[in-house]
Amino acid sequence: MDVKTNGNISFWYADIGGIPQKRPALPGDREADVCIIGAGYTGLWTAYYLKKADPSLNIVMVEREFAGFGGSGRNGGWLSGGFSWSREKYLKTSSRGAVVDMQRAMAGTVDEVIRVTEAEGIDADILRVDNITFATNKPQLERAREEYQFYLDWEMPSERIEMLSAEAAAKRIRVANVLGAFVIRDMARVQPAKLVRGLAKVVEGLGVSIFEGTAVTRFEKGLVETDRGTVRAPVIIRATEGFTAGLPGHERTWLPLNSAQIVTEPVPEALWKEIGWDGHELLGDAAHAYCYAQRTREGRITMGGRGVPYRFGSATDVNGRTQQATIDQLHAILTRLLPQTKSLKIDHAWCGVLGVPRDWCTTAGFDRASGIGWAGGYVGLGVSSTNLAGRTLADLVLNRDTELTGLPWVNRTVRKWEPEPFRWLGVHSMYQLYRMADEREFAGLEHTSRLAGLADSITGH
Repeated sequence: MDVKTNGNISFWYADIGGIPQKRPALPGDREADVCIIGAGYTGLWTAYYLKKADPSLNIVMVEREFAGFGGSGRNGGWLSGGFSWSREKYLKTSSRGAVVDMQRAMAGTVDEVIRVTEAEGIDADILRVDNITFATNKPQLERAREEYQFYLDWEMPSERIEMLSAEAAAKRIRVANVLGAFVIRDMARVQPAKLVRGLAKVVEGLGVSIFEGTAVTRFEKGLVETDRGTVRAPVIIRATEGFTAGLPGHERTWLPLNSAQIVTEPVPEALWKEIGWDGHELLGDAAHAYCYAQRTREGRITMGGRGVPYRFGSATDVNGRTQQATIDQLHAILTRLLPQTKSLKIDHAWCGVLGVPRDWCTTAGFDRASGIGWAGGYVGLGVSSTNLAGRTLADLVLNRDTELTGLPWVNRTVRKWEPEPFRWLGVHSMYQLYRMADEREFAGLEHTSRLAGLADSITGH
């Protein structure tokens, strides 16, 4: 499938007039109360809540590219408040009640992000919507029903979730061959670049210094060295998410997993009448190699999913450019789910990386002895989770004993990823098995393929 633009960071920037001009770089050595490495959602939310709690704090942010260059400006725009990490893994060092508290706190991020954007005048195309996971074969329907029951078992309010029949699901969005769907309510759609650019502007207005085009070369207790000078600060926050492996000493901390998206040309009104999607719901499916889609403000369809899952040596893309094979795969998913779109042109394709800890469970923490804090490894749930991370890190830095600082993801110890070539082999084997499992299920397998379970066991997913 031909595409007009490949890379150039993401469509979300093209939607707002293009890639922004960089702010000035660090002009030399500085001293600060807090130095934040990375100016994406995590760093910006942390700066926002710290400044709101203590306006006197001198906060310096250093960013290698520009605020929102990474996943914050490239994601699928799902402000979900979701919790897809393993509850059982958190239970190993916590209690069921605490895990439920974390689940509720994550869900609450949707309201909190909307509250802040409204209070601060950030226009990010936020629209409250449902999230619908469609099942198009019997194994997918089985998994959707299991997920519905799982959420009930974990105390999700019954009014927030629902199983739809094939007929009811098709009335929402006319997905081909639908057998049923699982709905989660109280989520939201967002334009990612608008959110991160608006948040950066607000944070700057609060007095935070954001220095762009400034690459960190090393950091330790009280010291952040960059190619533009040194920042000395008693508190340092590492907020580098999918780019963490590029920092010295963190090559195996979090794996940068690739995700890619395409966006269609504006959909004609007559075609929208064929498709439905009047509620602008977040759309996904129950395949193992899952997809994520949204209907944008101006009436396009974005479709995201896995491309080449991982680059050897934790390498990252060049300005969002993705492979033609990935574009073709995403287009195939779009037209399989919505064959009505087969005549639509693809205007933009791009990719980015998301951080994955070895146990596939997100973490946030602060080491008071060194003054170094961190948050990330969101495994694809960063739009909402970063907000909770920012509030949690603010409480930790300010030495507040709050409900947030006691949640199970705080100060968890996670082992590192294996050295190469083992992590490359493991991740690629996992996704190859997922692909084979999906193929068998689409071919008529009556139950979930055992290959998917084998895939999970390989990397501890």
